[in-house]
Amino acid sequence: MPSNIEDYGIIGDGETVALVDRTGSLDWLCWPNFDSDACFAALLGDERHGHWQIAPADEIERSTRGYRGDGLILETRFETADGAVTLIDFMPPRGTASDVVRLVRCDRGRVKMHMDMAIRFGFGKDIPWVRRTEDRALLAVCGPDMLVLRTPIETRGKDMTTVADFEVSAGQMIPFVMTYGASHLGIPRPIEAAAALKETEAFWQDWCGKCEYDGPYRDLAMRSLVVLKAMIYAPSGGIVAAPTTSLPEKLGGARNWDYRFCWLRDATFTLLALMNGGYYDEASDWHGWLLRSVAGSPADMQIMYGILGQRRLTEWEADWLPGYEGARPVRIGNAAHAQSQLDVYGELMDVFHQSREANLKLSEATWALECTLLEHLAGIWNEPDAGIWEIRGPGRHYVSSKVLVWVAFDRGVKSVEHFGFDAPVERWRELRDTIHRDVCEKGFDREQNTFVESYGSKVLDASTLLIPSVGFLPASDPRVAGTLAAVEKHLMPGGFVLRHDPRAASDEQPPIEGAFLACTLWLADAYVLSGDIERAKVLLQRVAAVANDLGLLSEEYDTVARRLTGNFPQALTHIALLNTIHNLNAARKPAMQRSKT
Repeated sequence: MPSNIEDYGIIGDGETVALVDRTGSLDWLCWPNFDSDACFAALLGDERHGHWQIAPADEIERSTRGYRGDGLILETRFETADGAVTLIDFMPPRGTASDVVRLVRCDRGRVKMHMDMAIRFGFGKDIPWVRRTEDRALLAVCGPDMLVLRTPIETRGKDMTTVADFEVSAGQMIPFVMTYGASHLGIPRPIEAAAALKETEAFWQDWCGKCEYDGPYRDLAMRSLVVLKAMIYAPSGGIVAAPTTSLPEKLGGARNWDYRFCWLRDATFTLLALMNGGYYDEASDWHGWLLRSVAGSPADMQIMYGILGQRRLTEWEADWLPGYEGARPVRIGNAAHAQSQLDVYGELMDVFHQSREANLKLSEATWALECTLLEHLAGIWNEPDAGIWEIRGPGRHYVSSKVLVWVAFDRGVKSVEHFGFDAPVERWRELRDTIHRDVCEKGFDREQNTFVESYGSKVLDASTLLIPSVGFLPASDPRVAGTLAAVEKHLMPGGFVLRHDPRAASDEQPPIEGAFLACTLWLADAYVLSGDIERAKVLLQRVAAVANDLGLLSEEYDTVARRLTGNFPQALTHIALLNTIHNLNAARKPAMQRSKT
């Protein structure tokens, strides 16, 4: 059985991320990239599907862990009756090869250690051929993939796994270095583990030292910025939603999705979070990825893309994996990439506008693309779509989708007004006003005094919390106040905000997921805009309190089981946390409040 989701920490090298639990077991790693097959997949099954554990052989009396400084060097300290050891896990920033380095350092006494490793390529299905090289390294090959393990410790094969027993004494440090390589190429060169540790520490000290945020909750902000950095695929600038797939939104449930891709939905939130932290290079790289990914016909624009901008993200099921705590199916790829979601046009137009306002350098082709997008949107804005939450089924006229369509034309108008671009601005203004009236007439339920999920619906949707943040209506508008009150009454049974209205559940259709942490923070942002700073602080602190001991958050939180659920760590959650922190620190002009003039 895998550990609880909150029991994992992460390490990463700018192109992929590994998950390591409190017991020193590396249970998830897609190698060489975020979207590659996993070679350690115990997270979605058990030890048979690939894991790599290094821990004391005898009973552990106490264990603690933390990151070295602000970066991603994970240190797990184990104390036994005979002494204490620290397991130091990290991935050096990607160079010519990709490495996982695990150092066993004895801090006190003499401790017996045990290593157990099962390499399973193809998401836990494929057992590699394993042999020794001339320099006694352990070489594992399967299809296109190759892993090389180098350590001075003698290892041995046991039941299709690799094990080792050894002892360390005070002051001694034993390295284990695993390197990925393509099987048709030569064996990757070895690295010196101690030197790699120094270089990795220097890298993170330098990167974290560039942070410009120095207000309240700085530790929370810094950890979230580091998580966001870990999610960036450095070669392209794309940012994955999470490094995992199929961690369930509800324990034991079937809403298990692959999040190892890049969503346009998160575009503006991401840009603002990076810029608010002072990371303009990463913001520019993200903008560049966006521009390249959506290039082509507006009619072919997708809601998500691969880390290099790939468009075909075919979904299939790994039926040999039992799933996280039995939550099946395990999905690889994401069929939602083919959905129609009108909100992405608003996100794109907003991110381009925000980029110009922040003086990010945009290519000359950007405005031409924006004009083409708006011309296409003018012809389809009143069609149903799948909505921001990617509902699988018949399309609806989702309120949040229409609001973001309004944003698209609003930002087009503002770009003309602020930067003097040539465009049919009067037509855009007329469409903007038409869409605004349409949403207010059809998306607002006067009986309940709230905006609802979709036209004609009676149920609520937490995405309507974005209405004041995007400038559709001011926070002082009674309709916004009514929406906040309705969310508080119906979507917060456990103190956190649900995406979907629980009143729609029944015995035949029980609640489908836990509380959505980003939505909880969106409510905090709405409070800030309303001037209710104290309530915003309470929500921020409530979300921060359910982060694990390393400051990491998943997509959702089960208020009954009191456990993190959904893919982990979740970029959108940490992005929302960053923006709420900045909003509270600059309450007179919150970061998420777009210009209305």
